[in-house]
Amino acid sequence: MKAALHTPPLKAVYRALLREFGPQHWWPGRTRLEICVGAILTQNTAWTNVERAIRNLRRARALNLTTLHAAPLPQLAAWIRPAGCFNVKARRLRALVQFLVDEVGGDPTRLATGDAGARRAQLLAVPGVGRETADSILLYALDKKSFVIDAYTKRIFSRHGLAKDHETYERWRELFTRALPENRNLYNDFHAQIVRTGKDHCRKVPRCEECPLRRFF
Repeated sequence: MKAALHTPPLKAVYRALLREFGPQHWWPGRTRLEICVGAILTQNTAWTNVERAIRNLRRARALNLTTLHAAPLPQLAAWIRPAGCFNVKARRLRALVQFLVDEVGGDPTRLATGDAGARRAQLLAVPGVGRETADSILLYALDKKSFVIDAYTKRIFSRHGLAKDHETYERWRELFTRALPENRNLYNDFHAQIVRTGKDHCRKVPRCEECPLRRFF
């Protein structure tokens, strides 16, 4: 792989990805609650495994706050087993569910009201909810303007010279939010485009020859 010759302008990067892949229509959840659940389950695992866990929850008619809140932890763990680390994620899911019950009476729609920064701080106080998970919930479940940084983002843009991979999450997030218009739809689709690029091209062993970002080298 050639070294990056310059830092690519992020607006131009987004336009190149959009031309290549088209709109991504992410996140594929049916309800706000399902997206919140998926944000917990997708930690450190492939989305295909999350889909299997979500299907288990649907078959059990468990994708509602009442059932998730009442279910014993071993039952939660059994339902989400395909997502991996199921005992840990069951505790994290229970903590998020308890937060939703305590904070908004079990109605995630009410969580969508209020200041995004304040909601982010509340989510980060929930055990097991880190910055990427909190921003995913804010952006995809609550329609808030909160850019998501993940491993694909760091891999792609550290290779293109935007920042070092070891920079903090907040530093990476600042680089995107300062360079882009504050627009929820843009944040949504840009992150989805980044994920698509990471999966198809910017792997651990990159496929630069066919990458839509090759012209930025």
